[in-house]
Amino acid sequence: MLGATGSIGASALDVVARHPDRFRVGALAAHRNVAALAELCARFNPALAVIADASLEAELRERLRAANLPIRVAAGAEALIEAAADAACDTVIAAIVGAAGLESTLAAARAGKRLLLANKEAVVMAGPLLRAALDAGGGELLPIDSEHNAVFQCLPPARAGLDAAGVRRIVLTASGGPFRGRRMESLDAITPDMACAHPNWRMGRKISVDSATLMNKGLEVIEAHFLFDAPAERIEVVVHPQSIVHSMVEYADGSVLAQLGNPDMRTALAYALAWPERIDAGVAALDLLRIARLDFEAPDRETFACLDLAYGALAAGGSAPITLNAANEEAVAAFLAGRLPFLAIPQVIENAMEMAPASDVATLAGVIDADLTARRVAQRIIASAKD
Repeated sequence: MLGATGSIGASALDVVARHPDRFRVGALAAHRNVAALAELCARFNPALAVIADASLEAELRERLRAANLPIRVAAGAEALIEAAADAACDTVIAAIVGAAGLESTLAAARAGKRLLLANKEAVVMAGPLLRAALDAGGGELLPIDSEHNAVFQCLPPARAGLDAAGVRRIVLTASGGPFRGRRMESLDAITPDMACAHPNWRMGRKISVDSATLMNKGLEVIEAHFLFDAPAERIEVVVHPQSIVHSMVEYADGSVLAQLGNPDMRTALAYALAWPERIDAGVAALDLLRIARLDFEAPDRETFACLDLAYGALAAGGSAPITLNAANEEAVAAFLAGRLPFLAIPQVIENAMEMAPASDVATLAGVIDADLTARRVAQRIIASAKD
């Protein structure tokens, strides 16, 4: 479990705990939350605990020693990569937020794991490399983003190409975030807490801001392109404020298959963990009579410009999605730290993409270099905006 102390980790481990006869936790990894990681170790007794911040290794060791837990401890980025490829585990849940999860995700793919992918940035940054790693390792990828998991459920079991399966288009649903229906002029004084107050989902702060700007949906468009080999013109985004229809697949005969469920990540996680079987996820039954209505509307692309920026990056190809993702991460971090206004997030991204034009990227080293270059560019733009 990579990203064990985050919201995805909590949901995944809840499902795992419901099925002790089926699942055993081999390794737990976290970024810096030593206390929470130690508590999870006491509950699930993994063979390995990894803390990404190497400066906290001694504290983790001491906490586990004090709790009399004989668990092996490792630290740092290399330890994450080794844990992802560990032969003792057959399934890896990749839920590290942002570019930090890229190398461990690729390691799991190369090692032939069943890869349950929540880290959309790994696909956005290195989609072709991830495909190649999966082919080389012989493993399988099951998306656990609610939208892509829904598409996965609505496609034929054979997973043929879209044309062979008779698929006309993929429709990704978006909640619209906390500011749906508001115009740009009303978003001047948005605070991080306001942006993180999602109406339907409980998520980490970074992804919550991405939902508020619609960048989360833009990243999902790029992800859908690589996961399902779908051209951009066959991926549509529709705002659905109830978050009950998680996504849809439209077929050539006019049929539209949709996956519905309560807004709870445990549904997607249980589906991926047990696939092709289905198991209890602890999620309440969907009460359609209580919901009563399902609404759909077009996204406001003028107010929430990040969606079109993502489509533009996908069209440009090469390093453009890497620049988009890196600039967004830097801009969101600056916003959460109080150093950048909410409305400046898309401006930073657009300027970074102009200053770091798309180029061909064929290796992991090239991906990392493009990512670092884009971050430096974005940081300069943010500093200038602050000045």
